[in-house]
Amino acid sequence: MNARTEALLRFAAAATGVAAVPLLVCAVLTGLARVGVMVPVHAVTRAAWHGVLMIPVFFGTVISLERAVTLQRVAPYFAPMGTVVAAVALLAGTPASVVQALLVVASGVLVVVSIEQAWRQRSLFLIVLAVAAICWQIGNGAWLIVGEVSAAVPWWLSFLILNIAGERLELTRLRPMPRSASWQFGLIVATILAGATWALWSPDGGLRVFATGLLALVAWLARYDIARQTVRQRGLVGFIAVCLLCGYGWLFIGSLLVLGGALIPGHPWRDAALHAITLGFVFSMMLGHAPLILPAMVRVRVSYHPGFYAPLAALHVAVAIRLAGGLVGALWLRQAGGLVSAAALALFALFALTLLIGAYRTGRERARTI
Repeated sequence: MNARTEALLRFAAAATGVAAVPLLVCAVLTGLARVGVMVPVHAVTRAAWHGVLMIPVFFGTVISLERAVTLQRVAPYFAPMGTVVAAVALLAGTPASVVQALLVVASGVLVVVSIEQAWRQRSLFLIVLAVAAICWQIGNGAWLIVGEVSAAVPWWLSFLILNIAGERLELTRLRPMPRSASWQFGLIVATILAGATWALWSPDGGLRVFATGLLALVAWLARYDIARQTVRQRGLVGFIAVCLLCGYGWLFIGSLLVLGGALIPGHPWRDAALHAITLGFVFSMMLGHAPLILPAMVRVRVSYHPGFYAPLAALHVAVAIRLAGGLVGALWLRQAGGLVSAAALALFALFALTLLIGAYRTGRERARTI
């Protein structure tokens, strides 16, 4: 790789990473608007698109950007750039069909890149990551064809969950496992995909199969994930393990709610199920891996700080409050949970930014003394 290409990739990573921040802010504000919290008027007018802004747009941007940074090639960056353009179009009031088409193109890039990588290396975890990308593509296509976000939700959730599971599967190679573990994992993934497919025609039965697959996945991760051992360690390794294990707990709760029919449109527990999975599970994973991902994106080494536990604790308190409000039908609890979760994410962003700036300044001072 020549110096010009490397500089271009660093700029693309930094620019897309910076663009992801306002996307998250918009997604959070529209979420607060949905529960009646006072937010700017523009966020209120886009409140119906909260789920789209959060799952296929923001999470899609972050996951595809992480993959692009890992691969260090130009082509993969078109996926996160496409989601950013889709978000701008959505917030600008562009017709939904344009946004849908942009997301289909963006996810298509990630699919091609992921399949190519899996074909070259032939590893199970890379195959799972490719399947996760395909789930994102199918979800975006379902939204485009059916016109209802509910049709895409199981596939979007599969995209997030399988992407995380695939990354955890990679690390299981560090410890001995029985041969049956891989076959069990493959069967679990097949069950999740079968449930999501069935849900397109029969939401009730399909989502219950989908939930069964998720519960089996939680059991598999609880049995084989190395976080069970690393949680005893101190520093960043222990922090990541705590994030993982807490996230698995919320995925278990969310899956139980889905098994009870919570993801069916109009169900009173739908809000609780979605936020248990997305806020409790996915964001917990993001907080745990952000100290590793952010430095890789900006090429600045950041030291671990115990203060990372503060936003993590606030996040889980927020999820508990949000779920309580959703389960008992108390709007004020849902509002409180939304506000606390927003504060937790803002606290983590502020903390991470402070450490990044400090690390950057330290690096410049060391460079001057050499």
